[in-house]
Amino acid sequence: MDANHFVKDLNEAQELMRNEKYQEALILLDKLKEADKAGDFDYNLTHKLYQLISNSQSLYNQQKVLSAIQKISQKQKSISFLELKEVVNEHENLDIDEQVLRREVEILILRSLLEVKLEGNDLIF
Repeated sequence: MDANHFVKDLNEAQELMRNEKYQEALILLDKLKEADKAGDFDYNLTHKLYQLISNSQSLYNQQKVLSAIQKISQKQKSISFLELKEVVNEHENLDIDEQVLRREVEILILRSLLEVKLEGNDLIF
């Protein structure tokens, strides 16, 4: 893959992310990661690739976590992070470390997408 095609695909991945199609973006970015391993691209392109991978993975996680929390909050008043981890794994097919889960919840709160209180290891809806 040449650098122009690489840049075009990076831009396409960014567009997918703008449209909240994180899983599709991750698939494309994974292909670019393989191309990066096989090629010798400029450091700035490689840096942008891995930055997009990180951001897309985090946004994908947040999307799945938010979906799970919205369903849970209709039935319950609180949930522990451990229970949330199990629900996200079972219902959203996302195996996520508890610390990463906590970070994603905190980011959702900072982004004003989630209004919950954190009390120890529990989320209060």
